Amino acid sequence: MAKALALDDLDRGLIHALQVDGRAPFTLVADVLGCSTQTVVRRYRRLYAHAGLRVVALPAPRSAGIHQWFVRLTAATRAAHDIAVALARRPDTSWVRLTSGGTEIVAIIHTQPAGPDAHALLLRDIPRTAGITAVSAHYLLHTYVGGPTAWHGRVGVLDAAQRARLRAESAAEEPDASPYLLTGPDRLLLDALRDDARISYAELAAATGSTAPTVARTLAELRTRGALFLDVDIEPAVLGVTVSALLWMQVKPAHLDAVATELAGHRELAMVAATTGPTNLVAQALCGDAEELHRYLTREVALDPIARIETAPVLRTYKAAATLRIG
Repeated sequence: MAKALALDDLDRGLIHALQVDGRAPFTLVADVLGCSTQTVVRRYRRLYAHAGLRVVALPAPRSAGIHQWFVRLTAATRAAHDIAVALARRPDTSWVRLTSGGTEIVAIIHTQPAGPDAHALLLRDIPRTAGITAVSAHYLLHTYVGGPTAWHGRVGVLDAAQRARLRAESAAEEPDASPYLLTGPDRLLLDALRDDARISYAELAAATGSTAPTVARTLAELRTRGALFLDVDIEPAVLGVTVSALLWMQVKPAHLDAVATELAGHRELAMVAATTGPTNLVAQALCGDAEELHRYLTREVALDPIARIETAPVLRTYKAAATLRIG
């Protein structure tokens, strides 16, 4: 079980290194961490098998031409699990979680901006699903923490010099007003990277019908353009997290950016995003225990511009960035 796995500084350094560059060669990671390549490979396999460690490639929404929605579904307790599993298995969802006593499902749904079925899941499929009693959808406007910006709780090991050695391929340019739009071959490459972004160029070439040099150039270009990013998925419990909660906040619009920017620097928050709706800021808190969450809510988030906070404990994660957890 993930909770029984004890991490040491080397494990944490490996996780941090993968967050800096998910495709960094194990030889480079070993050199940065000051150990042998064999040791790094052994630690990686251990974390992969027992801590849910995965490196996944995800498209930048602007480059993929998709919109993202936070959807909150209220369901009968007996139906909530099955609905969450069904949502998690869909390719157009991510981040599926069960909250609030087992009666609310929160998911991120990806929609196309146009076309006859652009919002079919939101407008047709979900409302017609048996067991769902209420639906609210919140358009994701801007992400302050999450996606390519890692949770502070897993990136506090390597120093600036170590991070710099790992950044050669991972630094992306700031997206401009006209972002790079993914082509058909780009999407094929992304599909091959989705479950394991560390597979070799030879494997990528075989999966896409291309050549290793071609996929290497394409991947480097997509990363440089900020059209895709590599994310690290791992069970929070192995990092000492036993309590997770979503914070739905109502913030005065004039102060929204300032509040979100300040919260983005908090170590306890793994995600901070601005949305539409009566609650216009959502965050995910990861804490060691209930007392730590209480301290955080009462001492750190008690900001004047925040008019209201709804705290929804996360009971179960069915899908993280792209990794299913429903086995």
